[in-house]
Amino acid sequence: MVSLHSWRAFIYMGICFFAMTQANAGAGEPAAPDRYAAARQHMVEQDLQGRDIGDSAVLAAMVKVPRHLFVDGRHQDEAYADHPLPIGENQTISQPYIVALMTQHLKLKPTDRVLEIGTGSGYQAAVLAEVAGRVYTIELHERLAWQAEKLLRTLGYDTVSVRCGDGFFGWPEQAPFDAIMLTCAPVQIPQPLIDQLCEGGRIIAPVGGVLQVQELLLGTKKQGRMSFQTIAPVRFVPMRGQAEKNT
Repeated sequence: MVSLHSWRAFIYMGICFFAMTQANAGAGEPAAPDRYAAARQHMVEQDLQGRDIGDSAVLAAMVKVPRHLFVDGRHQDEAYADHPLPIGENQTISQPYIVALMTQHLKLKPTDRVLEIGTGSGYQAAVLAEVAGRVYTIELHERLAWQAEKLLRTLGYDTVSVRCGDGFFGWPEQAPFDAIMLTCAPVQIPQPLIDQLCEGGRIIAPVGGVLQVQELLLGTKKQGRMSFQTIAPVRFVPMRGQAEKNT
């Protein structure tokens, strides 16, 4: 028979262990040992540095953010392969190279305020938070928004704010933004997002219909006007909500 004193001691030890794991998580580190660290390093060296990703801040972010925690448990062993993965609600997490490429082209500074349209699992928001000063991210699907916010908080990303809503309209009360990223594809970039971009700001977005070859466009705002350049052909899920109604 176990004494009451022993049970109290056991419960106390459990509470202490839980507190320590939560403290570690709040500091931005996974509570459990990271058995994927080597795979993450290999991903960065092979799929990012081995191509055209050279921004040191972006590379450091990709080494640090535990991508395997942002995918379904069934796909964790694939998390560091360079391809998209499903995250539910007919949405995907982009391949690591595209995440790094889009982040690099925004040329973010530690003081920048960034708006992301399409939170998904929260992975891209975490990468942005490692490079920029403040991240605002909008997700149309309530379940994904809630899950992403919970995970980002657990990992200590307190500079990320998550909103459930239609990204077409942006986040006007937090505007203007130094940079805006869309991780879903509209047929054309919504005007409210362009309006919320500050002078000299940059916006990156996949543009095109679901049955078309989409183009990853990088836009810069100068004297209130936008100039665009094409970065690469891409394939993203379509932008839903008002953007879909406008097509």
